[in-house]
Amino acid sequence: MLRSAVVSQKASLASVRPVPCRARVAVRSGNGPSPQYRENGADGSFSGGFSAAATPFDNYEFTPIREAKVSRAMTSRYFKDLDVYAESDIVIVGAGSAGLSCAYELSKIAPELKIAMIEQNVSPGGGAWLGGQLFSAMVVRKPANKILDELEVPYDDEGDFVVVKHAALFTSTLLSKVLQAPNVKLFNATAAEDLIIKEENGLKRVAGVVTNWTLVSLHHGTQSCMDPNVIEAKVVVSSTGHDGPMGASSVKRLAALGMVPSVPGMAALDMNSAEDKIVNNTREVVPGMILCGMELSEVDGSPRMGPTFGAMFVSGQKAAHVALAAYKKRQAVVAREEAVVA
Repeated sequence: MLRSAVVSQKASLASVRPVPCRARVAVRSGNGPSPQYRENGADGSFSGGFSAAATPFDNYEFTPIREAKVSRAMTSRYFKDLDVYAESDIVIVGAGSAGLSCAYELSKIAPELKIAMIEQNVSPGGGAWLGGQLFSAMVVRKPANKILDELEVPYDDEGDFVVVKHAALFTSTLLSKVLQAPNVKLFNATAAEDLIIKEENGLKRVAGVVTNWTLVSLHHGTQSCMDPNVIEAKVVVSSTGHDGPMGASSVKRLAALGMVPSVPGMAALDMNSAEDKIVNNTREVVPGMILCGMELSEVDGSPRMGPTFGAMFVSGQKAAHVALAAYKKRQAVVAREEAVVA
């Protein structure tokens, strides 16, 4: 009885099932491995009376190319970048909103310097692709909206703050400006595994970063030894965010080396005090290392600000000026040492 009910139901469904007006049928041509496709109907026409709309991309053909040329086009440029930026003037670790703002500011005030950015993710931008709790809008407290005006990012003015309709609008605009800068190179999908530390006159100084592919960094425990690479730098700016799987990495390493006295960690949320503290505390924490953005909260114990982004922008911009001053100071030291040797 159950079987007859099922058969009856199938027959009923079959009677109302729509018949497609167009179907693509795979037909194997000769002995070739790939099936060719034809429209239903001997002449390939639509059986339902529809006609294909003409577009500017009909009968589109790409220029021919050899696969090896594609490979060489990518690898030759990347290895040239690795060679050029092996000795950078300033390295920025972390390409979130603070790091990108730092790179953007440096591209304006120091276009003659070589700036390398290290970003562990494939996609730069950090948490600035969305607002709070994965909502679209980005809230920026005044006067941090000045960078939005400079970048010509539109927003709704709410009096004491502004709202960008989608955080990705700001981040993509800022990212495009940074990537267009001729003196900035972004190495994404790359992790800063460690710091280069030099000791001079009894003082330790950050002198660069130790790098590896992020996927390698994540699998050191599953594979045999996979040694890293290095980038030397006069100054390192770290903006790796608050504590997380790979966050606050520079602060945690400095603490392990005894170069900062303690890492109290980020305090609970207080929006009104948090942003001021992040910007005002942006500084060179040890010789050669500038901290900006939420990584500062880990070493200072300052509050988190939650879903407002202005402090990230301004902290990054301030870090650019602090880094430039530290770079000039370091250059003066090197010049004196070279004069003594000469």
